[in-house]
Amino acid sequence: MSNIKFSGLKGQALVIEDKDIPSIKEFQDVIPDHYFKCNTKTSLRYLLQSTLIQLLIVAIGLSIPFTPKMIPIWIIYAFLSGTTAMGFWVIAHECGHGAFSKNKTLESITGYFLHSLLLVPYFSWQRSHAIHHRFTNNITNGETHVPLVIKGNGVTEKVGGEKELHFSNSLGKKKYGILQLVLHLIFGWPAYLLTGSTGGLKYGTSNHFWPIKPFSKALWPSIWAKKVWISDIGVCLTLVGIVYSVFKYGLFPVIAMYFGPLLVVNCWLVVYTWLHHTDSDVPHLSNTEFSFMKGAFLSIDRPYGRVLNFLHHNIGSSHVVHHVCPTIPHYHAKKATVFIKKAF
Repeated sequence: MSNIKFSGLKGQALVIEDKDIPSIKEFQDVIPDHYFKCNTKTSLRYLLQSTLIQLLIVAIGLSIPFTPKMIPIWIIYAFLSGTTAMGFWVIAHECGHGAFSKNKTLESITGYFLHSLLLVPYFSWQRSHAIHHRFTNNITNGETHVPLVIKGNGVTEKVGGEKELHFSNSLGKKKYGILQLVLHLIFGWPAYLLTGSTGGLKYGTSNHFWPIKPFSKALWPSIWAKKVWISDIGVCLTLVGIVYSVFKYGLFPVIAMYFGPLLVVNCWLVVYTWLHHTDSDVPHLSNTEFSFMKGAFLSIDRPYGRVLNFLHHNIGSSHVVHHVCPTIPHYHAKKATVFIKKAF
């Protein structure tokens, strides 16, 4: 790890020497105290913003005929509606981190409701995502985006790096990249929820909906197993609503108005997490090399432009700050990033 540099604060990976990585306290001391505090009214205002935008998009969708000849228009609608609905995902994500409100009941209800609408098991994800934060880019304990390792030992490292490299070379890097793009964007999120895809060996084949055998229980100790079942209730209620809508309105309208946009939401989620933690010069660390701050400084802030930052509450452009201090609300994270850039 000598000569490896860290930090994605400037839209690229690795710009700080290993020895210069600050402690958590040094990092936090750079940020003004009031940026660590969330305000319920402000958070609700951003939720209202996302809601009004989504209602406008839905109103437009309801004016489009549900006919096969309009499928090209519905594809455009799915992209627009899914892009705006991603704002709900980000707000639920804030709730899961305790960055939405000091009223924890309101916070949990909000996050649970929003994630359930998007078929995300709220508490299950809250647990696995916390582990992702704790062990970002840890080759053994990392909870997601853990790569296959060349000459991996199969105990602390995932095996198969040689086969994957050979497959890439035989297929061609461009074709391999397109294949990975399709697999990740379309199937990545469901595969993660259902099987723990891209997770480290430590967690086995996990399932965010089923915390007991035949799936691994490593992610769900004690009270968390109960919370997984509670999460399932919200998702099941949404599924009941979907089935009811299919019987009342037909399959085409439900696909056009719900599943198309949901697919785009899932794609955005994969895009963000993939680009936050993956780059050609981003290393994954062994337990002996790893520290919480090293992992956090291997996250990458990337530019997404004003429109996406507005719709998605700056989730992609203030991720290093978020990984170190996840309780900082999104409306302060962008400002806090300015101070961190100056300091580090």
